[in-house]
Amino acid sequence: MNSTKYFYNKYLIILLHIGVWGLLFISPYLFISGQTSLSNITEHSWIPLLFYIIIFYLNYLLLIKKFIFTKKIFLFILINIIVIGLFVWIKHEYILKMFVDNRPKFSHPIRPSRSFFIYIDSLSMIIPIAFVVALKIGERWLKTEAEKKEIENIKLHSELEHLKYQIQPHFFFNSLNNIYSLVDIAPEKAKETLHSLSKLMRYLLYESNSDKVQLNKEIDFMNKYIELMKLRLTDKTHVHSFLPKVDNSITVPPLLFISIIENAFKHGVSATQESEIDFQMEVNKNVIRFVSKNKNFPKTNSDKSGSGIGMENLNKRLDLLYPNEYIYTSKIIQDQYIVILEFKLN
Repeated sequence: MNSTKYFYNKYLIILLHIGVWGLLFISPYLFISGQTSLSNITEHSWIPLLFYIIIFYLNYLLLIKKFIFTKKIFLFILINIIVIGLFVWIKHEYILKMFVDNRPKFSHPIRPSRSFFIYIDSLSMIIPIAFVVALKIGERWLKTEAEKKEIENIKLHSELEHLKYQIQPHFFFNSLNNIYSLVDIAPEKAKETLHSLSKLMRYLLYESNSDKVQLNKEIDFMNKYIELMKLRLTDKTHVHSFLPKVDNSITVPPLLFISIIENAFKHGVSATQESEIDFQMEVNKNVIRFVSKNKNFPKTNSDKSGSGIGMENLNKRLDLLYPNEYIYTSKIIQDQYIVILEFKLN
């Protein structure tokens, strides 16, 4: 894909060069007056333009890369002075004499000196050099910026992969903690939980390896995880989830909501008090909104139910995936801990 894009870009640049020089060659002929001969256009337009082309591409293809970009400025200037001097000499010693010999002789009261024309020709040949230097510096800057962007994209992808793979062992660790809490008090539930965990791990290992997954599969994963977490709850905790059925064409980054759900179960459950946990997702046009609510039961320092790496990773992933293009808020209102995540679907 990149090689094809490079080929087309290079092809377009070549066509652009041919078009510009072709237009410059044709322009004098298009605007020729009845009193201007073709030999006059050749002398004053086409031959100087041919010199400009040689100077332009000598610098464009060789001198700038070899001397300017390697900081050998003196050699670059010296070579160009020699080339300009050579072309001016050729023009005045051979080309102009050829046209003068074939031109009718006219007397003129004031005729500029030959040195004046040499000075003007020399200055005119500096113009393509200045232009090509500016062009090559601009091209190099664009190329450097493109390379920086490519490096940033590679780094971004690596960081996202690292964060995504951190979620898997973190998720597995939290799930094992839940199973451990059930082994003594409810061994049958522990077995059931292990079976559910195997299904979830299958999704983690085989379904979530791509950059995007179908939202309906992610929702199914979330539902299974919520059911798994409910197995260890008492009757004092009520869980409500409203996760919609969506079209198969809608895709999202994998495992983007699971840390919010984990966090709700971590802080929203009490062994002695009544509590409710609510999850709600809305998909409107190209915007997805996920809201989590739970009663806030702050954990003590002795609680080892989680390290908080899940929410930390979520914030990093959001910054990398949707820089300045998402809404993430968490707040406590009347003893309710509320998390809202909203972003646009690509």
